[in-house]
Amino acid sequence: MEESQSGSGAFSLPPEVVEVCDVAKRIVHKELLPLEPEYLPHPGHSFGLKETINLKSVFGDAVLDRLVGIARDTGLWYLMVPEKFGGLGLPMLSQIAILEQFYYTAVPFPFANVPNILYECQGDQIEKFLKPVVEGRMTTCFAQTEPNAGSDPGGMMQTRAVQKGRNWVLNGTKMWISMAAESDLMLVQAVTDPDQRQRGGITMFLVERNNPGVHIEQPGIKTWLSPRSAQYIVHFKDCVVPEEDVLGEIGQGFRLGQRWLTIHDRLLRGPYALGKMQRALDMSIDWAKQRTTFGKPIAERQSIQWKLVDMYVDLTALRAMTYQMAARADAGEDIRAEAGMVKFTSMEWGVRTLDHAIQIHGAMGESLELPLTLFFRHLRHGYIGGGTNEIQRMQVARKLLRG
Repeated sequence: MEESQSGSGAFSLPPEVVEVCDVAKRIVHKELLPLEPEYLPHPGHSFGLKETINLKSVFGDAVLDRLVGIARDTGLWYLMVPEKFGGLGLPMLSQIAILEQFYYTAVPFPFANVPNILYECQGDQIEKFLKPVVEGRMTTCFAQTEPNAGSDPGGMMQTRAVQKGRNWVLNGTKMWISMAAESDLMLVQAVTDPDQRQRGGITMFLVERNNPGVHIEQPGIKTWLSPRSAQYIVHFKDCVVPEEDVLGEIGQGFRLGQRWLTIHDRLLRGPYALGKMQRALDMSIDWAKQRTTFGKPIAERQSIQWKLVDMYVDLTALRAMTYQMAARADAGEDIRAEAGMVKFTSMEWGVRTLDHAIQIHGAMGESLELPLTLFFRHLRHGYIGGGTNEIQRMQVARKLLRG
């Protein structure tokens, strides 16, 4: 059943991108899917951890090195990296089409997952921070959310940064910071002008995890997402950051954060869901054909057929929407509201698709031998992570009512 995802009409992809999609698909089927039986029940992997860390925690160095070698040999390690820094320089639409292939499996594929705002690095920051992240020698996390500043970070953020000579001193607490304990570098937002806040009073700082002013609470926050926690509370107490480690302009950190959220935590949830939805549909079709009850395959039951149809409709609609918004981003449009729309529809439709797949599989659908419940949990988290679905709807409504 799995169809070509290269699109047609307005969403036709260049032949060279279709070729890369095919390479990615072959890697998934030859290298990653065979690892799922060991990966799925293992307690070492965690939602929110970087791909390389998850792979190493489950399989060790041998498997990780082999997959990193494949990524580098094929160029896919640099999938999302601009040409200026040695990457493929692909437009967002092409990146999304390729990423969708890799999200077909629970086993992560290693690549340079660089926060897009890190390309704002200037001067010595490029050698000190950006290039090591691109090459995989450093890992990052994004620190915006606070105990009382989740949905309204601009208005409620309490972490402060005060300039003292050639340094900034940070004080405050961040919460629900994915991979804080495993990262080398934190992209931290702090209030530098309480009167301006998100309108020019929040600055982004590059803070190294081993800074003596950083304290990460251990163990992390336990959630239902995975056996191991990768969510943390981070305290900054008289944390001294040199002025040369400000990312971008002073006061423009909130704008940078929104740029990161728009792409990484909203638009890219489209392919993240699409791969899982396609896998769930393929598995459900195969299962329905082979599972027999009362003398015939359940594929002949209308109740099953309609679930499959609903899954296919959600998948097709989400792919069209995601590809369109990626193309609009490539055209230079402001897609902040539209990326939010992709975010909440991909999570809600993805959960609905996985729910159908689990039901079609019956008791087997709940088995940890299959990826369905893991996919379900990760997609359901997306109703909250990256800005709640309610907040995304508010943003879309605001744009509509603005005229």
